[in-house]
Amino acid sequence: MTHSHPLAQAVVYARTGAPNVLRLVERPIPTPGAGEVRVQVRVSGVNPTDWKSRQGSGPDQPLAFPEVVPNQDGAGVIDAVGPGVDGLSVGQRVWIWEAAWQRANGTAQQFVVLPASHAVPLPAEASFDVGASLGIPALTAHRCLTVSALGSNRLAPGSLDGITVLVAGGAGAVGHAAIQLARWAGATVITTVSNAVKDTLVRAAGAHHVVNYRDQDPEAAVRALAPGGVDIVVEVSAAQNSAWTANVMAPNGVIAVYSDNGGPQMPLPIRAHMVTNTRIQFVLVYTVDPVSKAHAVADVSAAVAAQALSVGESGGLPLHRFTLEQTDAAHAAVEAAVVGKVLIDIP
Repeated sequence: MTHSHPLAQAVVYARTGAPNVLRLVERPIPTPGAGEVRVQVRVSGVNPTDWKSRQGSGPDQPLAFPEVVPNQDGAGVIDAVGPGVDGLSVGQRVWIWEAAWQRANGTAQQFVVLPASHAVPLPAEASFDVGASLGIPALTAHRCLTVSALGSNRLAPGSLDGITVLVAGGAGAVGHAAIQLARWAGATVITTVSNAVKDTLVRAAGAHHVVNYRDQDPEAAVRALAPGGVDIVVEVSAAQNSAWTANVMAPNGVIAVYSDNGGPQMPLPIRAHMVTNTRIQFVLVYTVDPVSKAHAVADVSAAVAAQALSVGESGGLPLHRFTLEQTDAAHAAVEAAVVGKVLIDIP
């Protein structure tokens, strides 16, 4: 006599390629092992890193696993706890980070098993939408804001008092998180945008000053807003911006580069940066050292509990919703650089 195992829906891909390599399948519900929890995913968040991993260096490249479930970020409810797990229990709401990093199972599925440290309690004040929007963007933003020689390596109210932060491209997911985290920590926040719609969004997110770099000279505008210079630059497009940001730095400032939008090389004026002792810091969330990563998870959780991180149009980050079977369209929307956050509702 055969016993039927309960099945759950998952989106998988077996080779790299365009969004059409993604397919919806049914698979047995996994069981958590030692140190692991199983989360019933309610919302999966999609980031650029997710479609870039799926696309790989070209079509039809083999993967590290027979098949991969995409998406690093998500939120849901713990429904099983493996042996040796402390501090998490069945029924607890959690947000998930780096579900698919060096693993085969991301959040584009009904149930995901992952190390307990990657499922973080989600405060009652925070929706699953907020939880699924943290992960990559908020942890990246935290790292960018905590690598200054002058500032703190932690974020908390007051930790960035007296610091001026320039967020390049504040309407993006990382930019949005950086504005809100910097504001929560007490910084003065300047951000650049390319149009009036994004201007409205970054103001809703909490930016103190907005510079439209299509309408005005960004260097002159930032200099006028911060005569003493900028202490931290959260940089999405160093290739396009590095020539002018060199001229707006405060002494001992830092430029934290987390993306290669706009081109793969950044020209660096040596003398201007020498005079100000500027530090150039590159940031990839996955390979941040474990102590800094743990600090980031804790500080982001504290910001969520303080309701400092918001999503939706009123919070400066419009939401675009897809169903699990529309994961291909969700990936395509992020690849097309839709303004806002792409979320997948999991049945």
